Amino acid sequence: MAGHEYIELESFSDNSSDFNSKQLHDNKTSSSFSLTALNKAQLLLILLRLGVISDDVYETGVLPSPSKFSQGTKYMIEKITSLSVFDAIEILRNALADHKEDVNFLREDYRLLERLVSQIPEGFGERKDDCNDKIKRNLEKVIEERYIDTFKNKTYLHIIDWDLQVRLEAALIEFHSPYPEIRAITDPYDDPNVPVETFRCYFIGFTWTFIGSIINSFFVHRMPSIGLNSHTIQILLLPCGKLWERFVPNKKIALGLLSFELNSGPWTYKEMMLSTIIYLCSASIPYLIYNIFVMKIDKFYGLKWVGIVFQILLTISTQFLGFSFAMIMKKVCVYPSKAIWPTLLPTIALNKALMNEGENNKVHGWSISRYKFFMIVGVCSFIYNWVPMHLFQALSNFNWPTWFNPSLIHLTNIAGSTMGLGLNPLPTFDWNQLNAGGCLTVPFYTYMNKYLGSLLGFIVILIVYYTNNYYTAFLPINSNRLFNNKAEVYKVHDILNEKNQFDHGKYQDIGPPYFSAANLVLYGAYFCLYPFAILYHFVTEWSSTRASFHSVWLSITDAFGKGKGNETQTGAEHRFGRYASDAHCKMMAKYDDVPDSWFIAILVVSTLFAVATVLFYPVETPVWGIFFTILINFIFLIPLTAIASVTGFSFGLNVLVELIVGYAIPNSGLALITLKAFGYNIDSQASNYITDQKLAHYSKVPPRAIFKGQLISTLINIVVSLTVANWQLAHIPDICDSHQKDKLSCPGANTYFYSSIQYGEIGPAKVFSGIYPILKWCFLLGALLVLPCVWFKKNGPQRLTMYFQPSIIIGGFLDFAPYNLLYFTGGLYLSYIFMYQIKKNYLLWWEKYNYILTSALSAGVAFSSLLIFFTVQYHPRELKWWGNLVSQQGIEGGYLPDIWKDVSTAPDGYIGLRKGNYP
Repeated sequence: MAGHEYIELESFSDNSSDFNSKQLHDNKTSSSFSLTALNKAQLLLILLRLGVISDDVYETGVLPSPSKFSQGTKYMIEKITSLSVFDAIEILRNALADHKEDVNFLREDYRLLERLVSQIPEGFGERKDDCNDKIKRNLEKVIEERYIDTFKNKTYLHIIDWDLQVRLEAALIEFHSPYPEIRAITDPYDDPNVPVETFRCYFIGFTWTFIGSIINSFFVHRMPSIGLNSHTIQILLLPCGKLWERFVPNKKIALGLLSFELNSGPWTYKEMMLSTIIYLCSASIPYLIYNIFVMKIDKFYGLKWVGIVFQILLTISTQFLGFSFAMIMKKVCVYPSKAIWPTLLPTIALNKALMNEGENNKVHGWSISRYKFFMIVGVCSFIYNWVPMHLFQALSNFNWPTWFNPSLIHLTNIAGSTMGLGLNPLPTFDWNQLNAGGCLTVPFYTYMNKYLGSLLGFIVILIVYYTNNYYTAFLPINSNRLFNNKAEVYKVHDILNEKNQFDHGKYQDIGPPYFSAANLVLYGAYFCLYPFAILYHFVTEWSSTRASFHSVWLSITDAFGKGKGNETQTGAEHRFGRYASDAHCKMMAKYDDVPDSWFIAILVVSTLFAVATVLFYPVETPVWGIFFTILINFIFLIPLTAIASVTGFSFGLNVLVELIVGYAIPNSGLALITLKAFGYNIDSQASNYITDQKLAHYSKVPPRAIFKGQLISTLINIVVSLTVANWQLAHIPDICDSHQKDKLSCPGANTYFYSSIQYGEIGPAKVFSGIYPILKWCFLLGALLVLPCVWFKKNGPQRLTMYFQPSIIIGGFLDFAPYNLLYFTGGLYLSYIFMYQIKKNYLLWWEKYNYILTSALSAGVAFSSLLIFFTVQYHPRELKWWGNLVSQQGIEGGYLPDIWKDVSTAPDGYIGLRKGNYP
């Protein structure tokens, strides 16, 4: 084959794009690039492994010109050729130890490393000239006899050239990343001279923060909500940066001691990423907006003293307490390579696609660029979304099993999309529903574990319902609402006095609220998950957990000036700890870190604001409650973020805080919602800030730039959100009513208020001790389940135990009330196809296109949904035909009762505890 003939290596030289090794180490512009250490067959193998070319190159035998190699490709070739075999073997041995139980490390790659380390050839260390012929023959044998099919188009899994492949695999791990999903979206080198902290970057980022905060704050109370997600904003940032680059004059502006350039040249990928991260801080509204709505609206608490000063104190304290936690978590969830944060990867992939970074390589016959692929898929998604969202709405909630008998309650309970549990093999054709579980983002094993938990939850709910446990057969099977003993929606004001405070006498007349079967199982799963997740993570990941706590302790002691650093440590070693040798940490070492004193100042100020809130305003909350919520968030922070950073699965502490506060401060809904805001938001905000820092870590954006961007963006979001909220409360009639004309029915605020009554005014002591005592035992069940799960993890078959994640399985029980299997079944198919089969068999295609695909689909839906709302939904233009009406027949459409047993058949005509025996 002509393509495998050796050629003069100098013919690969191209002085116009070359560079030398020393400059590579400094990550500066290159000037000389030599391939004299490689023959053509070896270069071919390296390019295949790096994903620069695909297997179809064998059909032509033509290699791309080295002048067309990207800087990253040249960098990796230099590292591979300069790495000694002895050092490479040591790197591979360390990798085998570090990634033995790593679920994100490809198993076939792990087995390749084992074979490379164990198969040291005879005459190791002696380089012979005639070995090139053997390499050539081995490579040709793999191609010509199609042995490549054995490894599903992964040539590198064959040991063709042991010496080269040992160095190749070691270089990928040492100088890039052991994970293909990270290699696909990041570069192995960084140019610190690329502009990032420019005036235009901050101006554009803060402008879109302002605009996005208005839209997100206004429509968060709509059912369903509408918002500008990060993918949509990324698409809008690109033309803004390009237009600025082209039309704004390059002038230097001086403002006192500050000076900046209006136009610093071409819009860079680092500016694009910093602007995106700035917006991400404001992508969701402050959690405290729900507090304000619940406290001020007359149908809720109707408090007149909730002024702007109180709102500012409460909002700033809750938003920024989590910010300070990010300081101590960097060594746990930012620096480690294992903390890949799967949910972040599409954002970086989209940034890379929009900026058209990297080679336009041909993979498995696909030569379309990432950017063009994104635009085509995005336009198709934009157009198609009109079908399930407006033209043929049955395709969204495709509840076709219920069409056979829309009035049959048992069929609706099992297969219903709106009123039931959603068991349906073909449930939806709507990407917004298909992607509810992040099907093209989270690893397949995470999705599969969670779906297995959802199926188990489905079975448990059916058992609870059809055995009429706790009167659930008299109530809807899958509802998050509360019900009274007449099986009607619980009217909270019936048990409150004129000051919206709990009235024991009225409560004795009305009785306690009751859960649906799904809601009962959901709360049981929450109480089971909290002790289980903590104990199981500690037992199975004790070494890493201990190291995490040690890193946190070092961060705290360093921050307060008590750290005892090793005098032999370099600055990078002290800053990054045991991760100082990581390739991305080495690149980030060039940028100044954020001083700990900045985080400490935020911690002190936000804590003082929180204390002032409970001291000077009648929120019925003791000061110790603030420090309690800070402590409980600190305890859970490490396991919660550690689990999320590896698996993509996360859960909040809101239910746990509600339960504890309800017991500690009984009969006070205000105390509950106040501490719930702190209890939920501290870890939530800490996680948001940590993930933004990981984005910066991957993209090589300076930490101080991220800090400033996060801080200012959060303040803008607070000001805008409070302004919009108060304007809505003053000017929108009937806001938060179920039939509000603009669909501003406030589902979040309603749930918030009901929770404050259930756990605050009535209290968990009454609800759980008198009505549902079994829920208390779920804590013990969670602790006991750790034992069999740990035993199976350590003694079961490895092909199962490696991917066995019981915390995520229990988390699958949380996918009900009001959600159901509809939102996750279709995503399971896509996850299997893209996150397992394609990733396993067509890795190069997956690396290039997978995250672009999910970003494009989501962006198309976002733009389309906004347009549909303002053109045909804001002023309703109903399209009545069979395709829009068939899914809303009978029980599913609310035209028939969604209960099995009639309450009139219950003893004395009502359900639940007998009157006079209410707790």
